[in-house]
Amino acid sequence: MDLEARVDELLNGAAKPPQSLGKLEKHLKKVILAWGEIHSEMKPHHIIFAADNGIIEEGVVNYPGEITYLQAKNMADGKATISCFCQCNQIPYSVIDIGINNAQEAGIHHKVAFGTKNFMKEEAMTQEEFDRAWAVGKEVVADLVQREGVNIFSFGEMGIGNTTTSSAVLHALTGMPPEFIVGYGAGLSSSEFLKHKRNIVAKGVECHKNKMQKVEDILRCVGGFDIVGICSGMLQCAKLGVPFVIDGFITAVAYACAFRIDNTIEKYGIPSHMSKEPGMAYSLLLGNIPVDDVIIHANMALGEGTGAILMVSMLKTMSYTMQNMARLSDFVLSQPASAQTTAV
Repeated sequence: MDLEARVDELLNGAAKPPQSLGKLEKHLKKVILAWGEIHSEMKPHHIIFAADNGIIEEGVVNYPGEITYLQAKNMADGKATISCFCQCNQIPYSVIDIGINNAQEAGIHHKVAFGTKNFMKEEAMTQEEFDRAWAVGKEVVADLVQREGVNIFSFGEMGIGNTTTSSAVLHALTGMPPEFIVGYGAGLSSSEFLKHKRNIVAKGVECHKNKMQKVEDILRCVGGFDIVGICSGMLQCAKLGVPFVIDGFITAVAYACAFRIDNTIEKYGIPSHMSKEPGMAYSLLLGNIPVDDVIIHANMALGEGTGAILMVSMLKTMSYTMQNMARLSDFVLSQPASAQTTAV
């Protein structure tokens, strides 16, 4: 019996009506097929890449840049929303300082630079900085798999201004007009601010269009260190045969980029929630994930990986349940009256 048949037997042979757990069954099956075997235990780890973005100089957010460092420190100290989500669900997590604009420690030090540059004035990062950020994503994932036996990852981010960088990456990747993909993010509340943000995305991408010949160029010119790290980390997951859970808009854009680089990543990416950002649906579709496959529709816009952790918790619950609940084969059912024969 091949693996897919064994997974179908695991799901359909449980003591419940067939497919009664809907998309949870579909996503658990995808996780197991990504593994290439049925593991008895799900060993998750959540990775949060934190970095600052020079584009905030253009007034695209209402929050000061210092928030990135302060909130990353809260995460590392166990006092942020994502920390509590992880602790409540007993999911280990790591905060990776891949480019916070502060010399103080906030999480695990993998700092490439003190934030990216303002892409309205120059490329967001140099080639050397891009290469270093790319290496960080790969190394963090590979280390956790080797050292801790992690068999499912989830990704989150922290960085003031990163819905702007994500929107710019998506706009450059697809040519989709900013009006369809740029949203308010976490800090804007007026239509004038939103119009300004859309203009910045359009003009910034236009500034670098001749330099952006491939996905990596787009990430380097208008992206952020967090997006680069996530994209690289996702591709490393696929290389190692480890599934991962996508969070909201920023991680979905990273997934879309990873898919463009290697479309076999589709076998490993699991959606979690539908972000409020208008570009979310497009980003998932670029990686061949339809909106109907997204389980959580909660109007969330926090980031950090909060939606992803809720999804990992559901997957853990499903994995445990399928391996510990009663089986249909355990039942001895009486023959239905309609099937009984009458002696003559």
